[in-house]
Formats: sequence, C-alpha cells, structure tokens
Amino acid sequence: MTRFATDSIHGGDHLKRVNDVITPIHITTTYSYAANPDDLQTGQLTDPNTMIYLRANHPNAAQVEAIVEKITGYPAVVYNSGLGAFNGLITHVNPRAIAFGQIYHGVKGIADIWTRNFGLKQIGLDDDYAELQEGDLVHLETPVNPYGTNLDILKYAEKAHSRGALLSVDATFAPPPLQDPFAFGADIVLHSATKFFGGHSDLLAGILLVKSQDVKNKLLVDRLVLGTNIGNLESALLVRSLRTFELRVARQSSSAEFIVKYIAAHKDKFPDLETIYHGSLQADAFIKKQMPLSQSPVFAIELVSPDKAKRLPSRLKIFHHATSLGGAESLIEWRAMSDDHISKKLLRVSIGLEDPRDLLADFVQALGGDEELVAEVEKLEL
Repeated sequence: MTRFATDSIHGGDHLKRVNDVITPIHITTTYSYAANPDDLQTGQLTDPNTMIYLRANHPNAAQVEAIVEKITGYPAVVYNSGLGAFNGLITHVNPRAIAFGQIYHGVKGIADIWTRNFGLKQIGLDDDYAELQEGDLVHLETPVNPYGTNLDILKYAEKAHSRGALLSVDATFAPPPLQDPFAFGADIVLHSATKFFGGHSDLLAGILLVKSQDVKNKLLVDRLVLGTNIGNLESALLVRSLRTFELRVARQSSSAEFIVKYIAAHKDKFPDLETIYHGSLQADAFIKKQMPLSQSPVFAIELVSPDKAKRLPSRLKIFHHATSLGGAESLIEWRAMSDDHISKKLLRVSIGLEDPRDLLADFVQALGGDEELVAEVEKLEL
C-alpha cells in the first residue's frame, strides 16, 4: 500500500491516455462518439464516466479526482471554484434550514440567495437545533476563516445527527494530511482547492469529498447542469500542484507555528499588537485528536486600531498585501478589504514557503521591533 506523497504523484497514472510523464492539457470541448454504431447508446451525456462533452467530464478533471481519492480515501468531485463546490453541496442536500457560525462570506452569500429564493431558514451554529429536521444542514468551517482557530467537529456532528441533519465541514484551512473531518462525524467535506491544493496562486478550483460513489454520481450529474466543472488548464495546474502537496503543507504549517509561537511569547515587545489567533494557541482537549500533525498555515492578528491595521501591510517587505491564501508566497490582508463584516483591526496572514526566519524578521520589524530584536530573530534555529 503506497503512502500520501507517492499517491499525490501517481494516484491518477492509470487514467493517462499517452505515455508522457506529465499528462498533457486536453483542450478539446467535445469527443467523438464510438465508431461502431452498435456501441452507441442514448443518455450518455449524463454518464460522468463517459467522455462526451467538457461540461460533463474530461481527462484532466478525472485525473484530479483520482489523485484526491487516492490520498484521502473518499470519492471526490472537483469544481471550478470553492463556491462552485458549495453550490453543488447545497443543491444536493436541498435543506430547509441551515446552521452555521463564522464562515466564508461567499458561502453566506449563497445561503442568502437560497433564503431569498426558497425561504431557507438560517440559524446560528450554537443556537437551539430544534428548528433542524431530517435532511437539513449544519455547515461548519474549521479551522475558522480568518482566524485559523479550531472548532470541535465531533461536537457539532453529534448535535446535527441528533436532529437527522447532515454535517458539512469546510476544511480549506486544514488540508490533508492535517485533518480528516470524516473521522469525527462529517458527512461531506469541502475544500476551496484554489488555496492549498492549488498552492501557487494561479488557479480556481473546489472539491467535495463524500462517503459513497452513489452520492458522487448524483453530484456529477448536478455539476453537469449547473455548469460548474473545472476547466482543462486549471485541472492540469492542479495535478501539477498535487505532486508537491504534502511537502508544501508540512512546510507552511511548521513555519506558521514557528512564527506564531515567537510573536505570542514576545507580545509585550509589540505595543500595537492586541491579539493573535491560531490553533496552536488553543488548549482545548479536542485539538490534538482533530489536528494530530500540526496546525493551519493561516493565522490572524488584531492591532490596537483600524488605522494601525490598515498601515501594517505596507511596512512588510516580503509579504504581499493581497487576499487569498495557501500559495508559495506569504500574504497578509487587511481583511476588511474583502469582508466588511470582520473587525477593521484584523489582519489575516497566510504563510508561504519562504524561510520562516526571514518572514518572522519581516514581521518583527513591521510591528515596531528594534534592530537588535530583528537581528536576534534572524539567528534563531528552526
């Protein structure tokens, strides 16, 4: 039985149509029908295993799904974005009520459309679940965007299942192998593959992981008519990214913990720093079970004022001031730029693949650390 790193490179080899080491980008939108008239059948456009038309399926997308299934052990469906994946999820579940807490604002936007068009009832994650019935949905994001802190999946799985509701978990901030939500009761797992699966800030993609092939087949048929299949180029880029997936996530995670640990331990030296958020700072009993290897490569800080927060990114030399996360380059975002519901004192930080000592030194100087402190940081051992 092969392991994660091997599967992320070779998990889709059985689907290759040519002997190229790197699968080519199949740019066609349509495929020739069978040459033998006796092999022609009606209804094949909705058969996700038959190559008929790009919107239904294509070799690059199929290879992405095969690799993800190999490294996770669950049926996978790939979409053209994380929001495309959530739209596929909510369309499949078709809940009358949904419970959620702090979630990505785009997901909240889709829920609002469902409320506007179909009367979907929205309740809080920690509200009384008496309003939930069989077939409703609890949508949990953990680690939480933008904080990088963790919620107890098992706790909410038990609450959801006690009412006959399903639990979906957005695990974008803790990609494999950091977290397996299914092990703690999740029914469906969502990833914005734009982030860590993609890892190079050059593609949009989403992934749903489910428990059965039957559910996958239904999602594929829905995806066909929703028009949310991933494109050829993006699929090829995603296959490329998966080849270094484990290495990237492990490095980014360890670097984030290194930086958070130092800043938290020396918080008194940074008068503008009010709060730092990250899973590594949580002491809850469930943390080690749910995240046994390491914590998210994303954390957040709050400064003493919105003005201080707004100005900090311009003082950094290595970090890009930009939205998104999970790429090879480190990013920082004054989060109010893309989510006007969040504290204007908050900055979200995504740690990339640069040397963590360089990133920490950059952070220390931006937070007002003197030259002596910066020099001390640069000499730290990893």
